[in-house]
Amino acid sequence: MTLKLVNGAEIPALGLGVWQTPDGAECERAVSTALEAGYRLIDTAQDYRNEVSVGKAIRASGIPREEIFLTTKFRPVSDDPYAAAEQSLERLGLDYVDLYLVHWPQGGPTWAWPGMEKAAQAGFAKAIGVSNFSATELAELAKVAELQPALNQVYFSPFAYRRALLEAGTAAGLVTQAYSPLGTGDHLTDPTVGRIATEVGKTPAQVLIRWGLQKGLSVIPKSANPDRIRQNFAVDFELGDAAVAELDALDRTGGTAESNEHKWW
Repeated sequence: MTLKLVNGAEIPALGLGVWQTPDGAECERAVSTALEAGYRLIDTAQDYRNEVSVGKAIRASGIPREEIFLTTKFRPVSDDPYAAAEQSLERLGLDYVDLYLVHWPQGGPTWAWPGMEKAAQAGFAKAIGVSNFSATELAELAKVAELQPALNQVYFSPFAYRRALLEAGTAAGLVTQAYSPLGTGDHLTDPTVGRIATEVGKTPAQVLIRWGLQKGLSVIPKSANPDRIRQNFAVDFELGDAAVAELDALDRTGGTAESNEHKWW
């Protein structure tokens, strides 16, 4: 399953995130396991400090580069997204990334965008986008962007069901992508999620991932455990309307248009 971006490219709906996966053997193993299991979307960032391992695993996979969709993110404490993209490619050992995101809107939502556009025009990135942007910040960016953002990556799950932000992104032609869809593991022990998982014969993680896919999101669960990486990819099932409604009701954000309740920038 794929979703279409504004540049005409297609992004896999399900991918592997490598946040908090240490650079080295653990990260290489996670990416290699994911690619072997059928994942074709890998999400990293300059701030994760594991681009070297991600690139090494991709190059060693034997999978043609054009079949893998790779995302990295600009760490907005630097003032030059163009130079930072070039440095990312050096660490990755690759010629381009498929998607380059502003990791968070530190200093405002627009200042980094000219450098992001320059990186795209240079061929460093096939598409550019943002992460942790609210609906208001997306609107501000749209006013000045020559290249419109393709995607907004945000903290999203049934417990953070940001309906208004999802609707704003869809109206603007963006794909919304869910990071930490399992609540960094916290949501796996929720009684409602557990009961639904038992009813459909799936794991709680599979239920949460499937919910996101059925909402039209791209979803990037993180795991370094090979068995869980494989399980998280096995979500070829359908949640019924009643189960989806129960999961929707777990929202704690009031259907917000904000991207974060506790901003770190």
